[in-house]
Amino acid sequence: MAKRPWLPWLILAPSLLFLLLFTWFPLVRSVYDSLFDTRMAGDAGAYVGMGNYVRLFADPVFWKSLVNNLVYILLTVVPGVTLALLLAVALWENHRINRWLRTAFFFPMIIPMVSAAALWLFIFMPGMGMLDYYLAKLFGPMNNNWLGRSNSALYALALIGVWKFAGYYMLFFLAGLQSLPSSAREAAIMEGATSWQVFFKVTLPLLRPTLSFVITTALIYSITQIDHVAVMTRGGPDNATTVLLYYIQSLAWDTHDLGKASAATFLTLAGLFVFSFVNLKLLERGAHHER
Repeated sequence: MAKRPWLPWLILAPSLLFLLLFTWFPLVRSVYDSLFDTRMAGDAGAYVGMGNYVRLFADPVFWKSLVNNLVYILLTVVPGVTLALLLAVALWENHRINRWLRTAFFFPMIIPMVSAAALWLFIFMPGMGMLDYYLAKLFGPMNNNWLGRSNSALYALALIGVWKFAGYYMLFFLAGLQSLPSSAREAAIMEGATSWQVFFKVTLPLLRPTLSFVITTALIYSITQIDHVAVMTRGGPDNATTVLLYYIQSLAWDTHDLGKASAATFLTLAGLFVFSFVNLKLLERGAHHER
């Protein structure tokens, strides 16, 4: 049979086309648009070089949104991934009850973020919400404006992020756990290792490729999923919940400052790419095992 070196490229052509149209072209376009100030000459814009980046770095709201996003990442990625791993270990055994529980924990992922935000608005409602209702049973009458105070609004949004995505990450850990070779754990148990030692010394190191993928996915979601911010707080109060993507959206849609929004977009994507690359390299180092 004659070799056809063009066949792999033909098979990959549709995927490459979509990658070019919806990933690389927008990235290149954002870099191009960041060099023009559309406020100065309508849609055509005037070439300002690095002027939009200078204005961006001089904007205190940008730095506030950056700090908010870093805090939001810590509040969602760390507890979300940890909870997902614990759930996967607890529901590792494949029997009927565990299958029902897996479905229950995965269910929030099915709910659109806008619908989830509307649901949690009732939970966080001051005085009459479910959260204040049950807190009142323990600590007396409550009237907490969780979403209206700058010191609690971001934590409330982070709670929604953990609730929605932990069950989704759990599925990846379950797949990773079920694919691990049992010989390594059995050998450790025969040598007298405790269950904690087996988990931290054997199971967790073998899960590093899965852990790397889940952390990278969680990081992307923590930056790109902002529907609940738009529905519940709109970046307030006093920009306490303004994260990077919502800040970019506000620049583009509210002030029509497309040059500055493009500069912020490019920096966000560049930072996300660098972090993801470093994360994959660090966590996958020495993580391969024999089947």
